[in-house]
Amino acid sequence: FDDIEIFGPPGDDRSGLVAFNLEDVHAHDVASIVNDYGVAIRAGDHCTQPLHDVLGVGASVRASFYLYNTREEVDRLVEAIDAARQLFA
Repeated sequence: FDDIEIFGPPGDDRSGLVAFNLEDVHAHDVASIVNDYGVAIRAGDHCTQPLHDVLGVGASVRASFYLYNTREEVDRLVEAIDAARQLFA
């Protein structure tokens, strides 16, 4: 999606943790909508406020993926992000 900014290393250097922002939507609003879809993510500065200051963002959304996540859960996350996009953007 062109309206999502992902923070962190590219490609193969990325771990299962993804910090991102949805353009023109506050991270806490994204997290609230995603929560309504039954998906747990975090929003805030994630104990990295100096980094957020350098990046020029007040907060970000963070999703974590691991072996226990199902494809359906990932699909629900994408659906929830799209719902936040439609509601707030």
